[in-house]
Amino acid sequence: MIDATVLVIDDDDDILLSARLFLKQHFSQVITCKSPKEINVLLSRNEVDIILLDMNYQKGASDGREGIYWLEHILSIDKDYVVILMTAYGNVELAVQAIKKGATDFILKPWENEKLFATLSAASRLRQSNKKVKKLERIHSSLQKDINRQFENIVGNSEPIKHLQNTLIKVAPTDANVLILGENGTGKQVFAYELHKLSHRKNQIFMHVDLGSLNENLFESELFGYAKGAFTDAKDDKPGRFEMAEGGTIFLDEIGNLSMPLQAKLLSVIQNRTVNRLGESKERKINVRLITATNMPLNEMVSKGTFRQDLLFRINTVELLLPGLAQRGDDILLLAGHFLNTFSTKYHKSILDFEPKAEAMLLTYHWPGNVRELQHVVERAVIMSDSLKIGVNDLQLSPQKFGSSTPIQSDMGLEEMEKLMVQKAIDKHKGNISRAAADLGLTRAALYRRIEKFDL
Repeated sequence: MIDATVLVIDDDDDILLSARLFLKQHFSQVITCKSPKEINVLLSRNEVDIILLDMNYQKGASDGREGIYWLEHILSIDKDYVVILMTAYGNVELAVQAIKKGATDFILKPWENEKLFATLSAASRLRQSNKKVKKLERIHSSLQKDINRQFENIVGNSEPIKHLQNTLIKVAPTDANVLILGENGTGKQVFAYELHKLSHRKNQIFMHVDLGSLNENLFESELFGYAKGAFTDAKDDKPGRFEMAEGGTIFLDEIGNLSMPLQAKLLSVIQNRTVNRLGESKERKINVRLITATNMPLNEMVSKGTFRQDLLFRINTVELLLPGLAQRGDDILLLAGHFLNTFSTKYHKSILDFEPKAEAMLLTYHWPGNVRELQHVVERAVIMSDSLKIGVNDLQLSPQKFGSSTPIQSDMGLEEMEKLMVQKAIDKHKGNISRAAADLGLTRAALYRRIEKFDL
């Protein structure tokens, strides 16, 4: 029994009875009607999968014009309806013309039951396929809308961000492979999506693959797909992420986590621009834009023999180095304001701004978790705050992260707080200027200037 609804339209009672008696043995629901004028009502009340449509209804008519008219009417309601025409032997040429206008197939009257069943079975499979495609299109459209909401334009006016934005404008229209480097939480995925949005592939899929969370045993099947029977649970053919991203952009996050054998397999795909599904020898061409990212030092890994140099050459035609949040100056307040607006709307709060002392704390904190940490801090503050402005206590920034028990006081001035942070970083690293500077997101020279300024 095929789970599908068949609508049969014919002005001959004998034809309708014959079709109903036979088809109800094979299809879950069979609906019959004598007049095509009932089509609108029947389609509005039933989820019809296949429409079996006669081509002539008026007495003595044989030119098939009515069938063509109702075919066009049905397809104007939904172009994905599967319509099969019923015609006499003399109308075969007309039926072929109707197929050119959108009919799926035609059968001859009087029909043979086996041929009728075969034709309707194939039509049912086509209808199910069309449904899946439409569902995937809706999901894709919804996902793209969600992505557009999640990754708005890059927020920031600092020099490092302006430089990166200028680079994005130059690189995005090309198909050059881009490697994005940066600490966790610096926004690598945001920059990858911005590259996609500015490219000629912007209307196609943006496929994000987190290689860090991908089980090594599933790497090939997930990225390259598999054929039916390739392994125990492979009950159907399945395309991999590269195939699903066809025409669009594939973003391989945490590429530094790949083992050497998996690096070799990925290199082969990038070089040849083809994939082989597990369990089959057929090569499938792929057309994707490749963007990769990692927080790991790939050049050092190459020197140590843990990352392939030829793979590094392939993925970093252009390299983007994202700064830590502490290196972005007043961008911290821009981002904090952006998150404040976002979460105030989300949680139905009327929080307008940050208190000056809270802003000072945001600027002097060293943000080990970068933008992601700032986002979480502001979200938590919005949830917990009962006032119109976010205060120091709402931020809940832990002083223990700086290796000192000296508390951050809400009545401290900006310079006092900055001095305290610098002192904490130096104490934490026992006078090692390089490590203290890195912890603060500063250069050694910038840290020395602050040491001199605060007479530390």
